Amino acid sequence: MAATVEQVAEAMFQLVKETHGKKSLKAMDLTKAMIEKFGEAECNKDLCKQAIRQLMDSGRCIYSYFGGSFITLPPDQA
Repeated sequence: MAATVEQVAEAMFQLVKETHGKKSLKAMDLTKAMIEKFGEAECNKDLCKQAIRQLMDSGRCIYSYFGGSFITLPPDQA
Protein backbone atom coordinates (compact mmCIF):
# COMPACT_ATOMS: atom_id res chain seq x y z
CA MET A 1 0.00 0.00 0.00
CA ALA A 2 1.46 3.32 -1.06
CA ALA A 3 1.80 6.17 1.39
CA THR A 4 -0.75 8.97 1.00
CA VAL A 5 0.04 12.66 0.57
CA GLU A 6 -1.43 13.28 4.04
CA GLN A 7 0.80 10.65 5.69
CA VAL A 8 3.94 12.02 4.03
CA ALA A 9 2.98 15.62 4.83
CA GLU A 10 2.43 14.74 8.51
CA ALA A 11 5.78 12.92 8.69
CA MET A 12 7.50 15.90 7.05
CA PHE A 13 5.85 18.30 9.50
CA GLN A 14 7.04 16.22 12.46
CA LEU A 15 10.60 16.18 11.08
CA VAL A 16 10.60 19.96 10.56
CA LYS A 17 9.19 20.41 14.08
CA GLU A 18 11.85 18.13 15.64
CA THR A 19 14.75 19.87 13.89
CA HIS A 20 13.46 23.45 14.24
CA GLY A 21 16.20 25.68 15.60
CA LYS A 22 18.81 22.94 15.28
CA LYS A 23 19.03 22.25 11.58
CA SER A 24 17.62 23.92 8.47
CA LEU A 25 16.02 21.48 6.05
CA LYS A 26 15.77 21.93 2.30
CA ALA A 27 13.00 20.36 0.23
CA MET A 28 15.43 17.70 -1.03
CA ASP A 29 16.42 16.84 2.58
CA LEU A 30 12.76 16.18 3.38
CA THR A 31 12.25 14.20 0.19
CA LYS A 32 15.25 11.96 0.91
CA ALA A 33 14.15 11.43 4.51
CA MET A 34 10.61 10.44 3.46
CA ILE A 35 11.83 8.02 0.77
CA GLU A 36 14.11 6.49 3.40
CA LYS A 37 11.28 6.29 5.94
CA PHE A 38 8.52 4.94 3.68
CA GLY A 39 10.69 3.13 1.11
CA GLU A 40 11.04 3.77 -2.61
CA ALA A 41 8.09 1.53 -3.41
CA GLU A 42 5.77 3.57 -1.16
CA CYS A 43 7.05 7.12 -1.64
CA ASN A 44 8.53 9.00 -4.61
CA LYS A 45 9.66 12.54 -5.42
CA ASP A 46 6.29 13.50 -6.92
CA LEU A 47 4.43 12.42 -3.78
CA CYS A 48 6.89 14.41 -1.67
CA LYS A 49 6.36 17.51 -3.83
CA GLN A 50 2.61 17.19 -3.30
CA ALA A 51 3.11 16.81 0.45
CA ILE A 52 5.35 19.91 0.61
CA ARG A 53 2.78 21.86 -1.39
CA GLN A 54 0.09 20.75 1.06
CA LEU A 55 2.20 21.93 4.02
CA MET A 56 2.79 25.32 2.36
CA ASP A 57 -0.83 25.81 1.28
CA SER A 58 -2.13 24.92 4.75
CA GLY A 59 0.33 27.33 6.41
CA ARG A 60 1.84 24.64 8.62
CA CYS A 61 5.27 25.32 7.10
CA ILE A 62 6.83 28.21 5.21
CA TYR A 63 9.84 28.79 3.00
CA SER A 64 12.69 30.86 4.42
CA TYR A 65 15.69 32.12 2.49
CA PHE A 66 19.16 32.21 4.05
CA GLY A 67 21.57 31.68 1.18
CA GLY A 68 19.18 28.96 0.01
CA SER A 69 15.57 27.92 0.27
CA PHE A 70 14.67 26.15 3.53
CA ILE A 71 11.41 24.80 4.91
CA THR A 72 10.66 25.97 8.43
CA LEU A 73 7.81 26.52 10.85
CA PRO A 74 5.96 29.84 10.73
CA PRO A 75 7.03 32.25 13.50
CA ASP A 76 3.75 31.76 15.40
CA GLN A 77 4.25 27.96 15.58
CA ALA A 78 7.92 28.07 16.47
